[in-house]
Amino acid sequence: MDNKINEIRRKISTLRAEMTLVEASIRDQVNRDLDCSEASYRLMAMRAEVAELIGRWKAAGGGDHLPTVRERLSRSYGDRPVAAIKPDKARPRPGHSSARA
Repeated sequence: MDNKINEIRRKISTLRAEMTLVEASIRDQVNRDLDCSEASYRLMAMRAEVAELIGRWKAAGGGDHLPTVRERLSRSYGDRPVAAIKPDKARPRPGHSSARA
């Protein structure tokens, strides 16, 4: 049963990732004043499929909290490590001169 639940969660995760790509495509089409009806229909079908998968997931015994989009975004941005700035090798370090005496 656990494998079935994990498989459904993987499908949901994959669909969500695909949905973000389709949403970006829709935004791009809207910004360029193009027809986005085909992508919108595809997104609605994906949403229906996610809803159906969530129903199957719950029926299979899945009881974990599924995060909303807002929770996923806030968690992903909040948990990201801050990138350390790498020193530029072309610039001499303070106190070290490249000139020879």
